[in-house]
Amino acid sequence: MIILALDVYERERAIKIAKEVKDYISMIKVNWPLIIGSGISIIRELKDGIGLPIIADLKLADIPNTNRLVARKIYGAGADYVIVHSFVGKDSVLAVKELGQIIMIVEMSHPGALEFINPLTDKFIEMANEVEPFGVIAPGTRPERIRYIRGKLKRSIKILTPGIGAQGGKAKEAMEAGADYIIVGRSIYNAENPRDAARKLYEEIVN
Repeated sequence: MIILALDVYERERAIKIAKEVKDYISMIKVNWPLIIGSGISIIRELKDGIGLPIIADLKLADIPNTNRLVARKIYGAGADYVIVHSFVGKDSVLAVKELGQIIMIVEMSHPGALEFINPLTDKFIEMANEVEPFGVIAPGTRPERIRYIRGKLKRSIKILTPGIGAQGGKAKEAMEAGADYIIVGRSIYNAENPRDAARKLYEEIVN
């Protein structure tokens, strides 16, 4: 139920943290900082070394051909899922889905998302119900929005919620509101003892 967001630059640090917490997480999410800092090969190293599915959080938002070109390399490097923006339209989203499993953004957790992305949530949910991705991103900082999205989204589509911990979102509240997975980064990788932080979070959810 816990997805580790490895938003660090250093390869050695990323692998060390992933090994320490792997017993308490379901997947690992890599973002641009780690890919830029350590190279695309870090995806395969984590996948083979840790043995968990990898989400490539690229937030792809380009024309279909460009999305397709990027996604082909990322899936080829070992990613199991790629996160894509919905606002670029169904053709760009489907260009990635042709190649592998996707996760669509229907809302984001940061304050700026309220300006342009979140007002279009209903349209993004409608698109997700048509496209049927593995899952969608919804804000862990706003449990009421998770509940709203869950009520309109096909049951087979998972809800993944970032913003837990450092941004103020509460794991238990997100899960009770309908989240299937919580995404946690700084609260784990910046902790003095990442394994202990992951364990406490896991116990909070299951108890």
